[in-house]
Amino acid sequence: MNILDKITAHKKKEVTERKSLFPEKLLEKSIYFPTQPISMKKYLLREDRNGIIAEYKRQSPSKGIINDHAKVEKTSIGYMQAGASALSVLTDTEFFGGKNEDLQTARKYNFCPILRKDFIIDEYQIIEAKSIGADCILLIAAILKPEEVKRLAAFAHKLGLEVLLEVHDGEELKAALCDEVDLVGVNNRDLKTFQVNTDTSVQLARAIPDQFVKVSESGISDPLSVLMLREHGYRGFLIGEHFMATSRPWETCRKFIQEVKSLEARRKGQLENAY
Repeated sequence: MNILDKITAHKKKEVTERKSLFPEKLLEKSIYFPTQPISMKKYLLREDRNGIIAEYKRQSPSKGIINDHAKVEKTSIGYMQAGASALSVLTDTEFFGGKNEDLQTARKYNFCPILRKDFIIDEYQIIEAKSIGADCILLIAAILKPEEVKRLAAFAHKLGLEVLLEVHDGEELKAALCDEVDLVGVNNRDLKTFQVNTDTSVQLARAIPDQFVKVSESGISDPLSVLMLREHGYRGFLIGEHFMATSRPWETCRKFIQEVKSLEARRKGQLENAY
């Protein structure tokens, strides 16, 4: 079994347990359930934003503990003050050390789109996402059949949530892409070898229709990569480990965004001088 198989097998058991502990009717009583979600798609397309989706992640199967000291409240607020366009919060406990309360805390202190980063295989988890204040959910093509992606995405839309479809290669993209998703994320990490290469995003860029907002995920640590990926049509850049691996993730995020802006200004000046 690869890591995705292990996670999916555990997630099936977890969902069954949570259904018995927290029935859907109970989740629907959440204060967040009747609220209108914030559009991640619109925020990433805004010209006054940079497209950075700053992630809160304590650990991962490949890296182990990344940061178990940074608090959700301070980190999420710091990310937004640094100029991030949106937040991503890991809620998987077994493999990533996250929890639903992390997203609820981020929601409490921030008005911005928040992606629930988890391994969604059941409609129940989408109701759960809505109940904890998420605006967007992740559907991973590698663990879902094409018909499941379509069904789960349509269900999310009924609750007002947007959908980020994650793919790892052209085969997954071709099989899973459907009109029911809003954003397409290309994961630059090979989940079999854990190696990361942003060329994966470049290679798949042309295959993603313009109706979907393109998001590059994993392995982005150089501000120059953001400019390069923008040239290939990407408007979202999900960055977690690069920020979280430092003692003050929000400060690392601020410096990263400042450098992106500086590089943009420099490039704009060079183009103007060329004419």
